[in-house]
Amino acid sequence: MAVSLQVIYPVSDGSTFDHAYYADTHMPLVQEHMGPHIDRVLVTKGLAGGPDQPAGFHAVATIVFADREAMGAAMKVSGPVMADVANFTNIQPQVLIGEVIA
Repeated sequence: MAVSLQVIYPVSDGSTFDHAYYADTHMPLVQEHMGPHIDRVLVTKGLAGGPDQPAGFHAVATIVFADREAMGAAMKVSGPVMADVANFTNIQPQVLIGEVIA
């Protein structure tokens, strides 16, 4: 059963997020270290929270793995990816691990 790892970067007072660094440097780092275990990745940049509402999130990254074993293998080699977070944001990201149902 496929599983997903979502990394969620909420907007808060004083939060910063460098989208260019994230796309051009961080995501290639994810691919370099975790890529062999990943089925697919979707990154969404927050634009709005509804009509005339600011976005509640800077970004959400959804990483899909074939199964829990693949995700576990990816997490074992994710050290350089985790260490890079401070280079593009001052946010402590939220994480959701889930079963892909659709």
